[in-house]
Order: sequence, then C-alpha cells, then structure tokens
Amino acid sequence: MTLFEWMMLIVLSIVWGGSFFFIGISAKELPSFTIVFLRVGLASLLLWLGLMLVGLKMPKDKEVWKMFFSIGLVNNVMPFSLIVWGQHHITSSLASILNATTPFFTIVLAHFLTREERISKNRLLGLVIGFIGVSIIVGQDFVEGVGVGTWAQFAVLGAAFLYGVALVYGRKFHSMGIKPIIAATGQLTASTLVLFPIVLLADSPWALTNPSGTTWAAIIGLGVLSTAFAFFLGVVPLSVEIEQCLTPL
Repeated sequence: MTLFEWMMLIVLSIVWGGSFFFIGISAKELPSFTIVFLRVGLASLLLWLGLMLVGLKMPKDKEVWKMFFSIGLVNNVMPFSLIVWGQHHITSSLASILNATTPFFTIVLAHFLTREERISKNRLLGLVIGFIGVSIIVGQDFVEGVGVGTWAQFAVLGAAFLYGVALVYGRKFHSMGIKPIIAATGQLTASTLVLFPIVLLADSPWALTNPSGTTWAAIIGLGVLSTAFAFFLGVVPLSVEIEQCLTPL
C-alpha cells in the first residue's frame, strides 16, 4: 500500500468509527429504525448528487436492482438496525469493539464460500485470538445472567457477521461490471426504500418529539461523514477509480 492509500484507510477508520459516537447521541432521543432511515436516506441523496456531478448513471436492469436490495438488506438495513438497537443498551465504545470482529467473520466466511481466500496459519492464529477476545467481553455478562445488555452485545456481533457476509457477497458487483460508487448508491437507495414503510409502522414518526439540535447534528454527521463519505472512501478503489470518476469534471 502507498502512503496515500494508508492515509485513506486511516481517514476511513476515523469516519466509520465515528458512527458509534453519532449513534450514541441520537439514540437518546430517536428510535432505532428512524435513525437508520435518516442515515441511509441522507447518504443516498448525497451519493446520487455525486453521481450526477461526475456524469454517471444508475443501471435500470432488474437483476442489478435485485442485487442492490439484497446487499442493502445485508450490509445496511439489518446490521445498522442491530447496532443502533444495541447502542440503546450498551456503550458506544463497547459496540465499536464488538463491531471490530467483522474481519473475524469475513475470514471464516471467505474460507468456506470462496476458493481464493483460504485460512492460513497466521489467519487461524488471528481467529483464535479474536474468539478469545469476544469470549472475554461477552462471557462475563453471559455467566452473570442473560439480560438486555447481553442481547445487545449479541446484536452488534450479529451486525459484524452480516458485514462479513456482505463483503463476500458484494464481490458479485465486480463480476457484473458495476462501478463501486454506483453499487454504494444503489444499495443505500434500496435500503432507504425498504426502511420507509418500516419506520412508519414501527416508529410512528409523526408522534415523536422534535429532537434537539445536538441530535440533528449527530444525524447529519452519521449520514454525511460516517456513511456517504465513508462509503465513497470504502468502495472506490483509491486513486485510479477516483481519477476516472472526476474526469468528466
């Protein structure tokens, strides 16, 4: 990796990790599905604007949109909802640590679902260390008695597992010839459409108290920085793809 790529990775870690901070603030006043809907809705609007600015168009093929909805469920709707619900009951720092098990699940899933990503000795050692770490974190609460806090921890672990599934499953976008930025926009758009009726039925947003300015600022940070900007950094393969995207400007 080049110095530029390392810098992008560090920035991505900061903005994606910041999502737990923003969720922790917004969860004090807003229900889970509403937070996730606002997050993906705002991010999808920004990415659509970005596509228009660089002259890219969304595909109209039904199979592609089926893929968008599938990956949107696995990579956005379900894990985001699990994390937000979990953070209603556990701290942001604990949620972020548990979410860091995503590579743990990705390595295991890739070993069984792909031919080229096999578990090496070093990866096996990492899996053992990761398993021990998760056992220490969750095990104490589990021994003391399964309560809502324990289930919240399992919810965040479930989100990490789903991220692993999405990372392996999302490889199909490359074989379909879909640009990463288009794939990100499509899945966030699909997630927004899926969550809209769920929010209406589960959260009754018209009955909610208008949140404070701090909460709105957290939602904006969550949607703009930790989702739209983070997705852009995470899915665009660094300098080559960025140069291609900016060429029409």
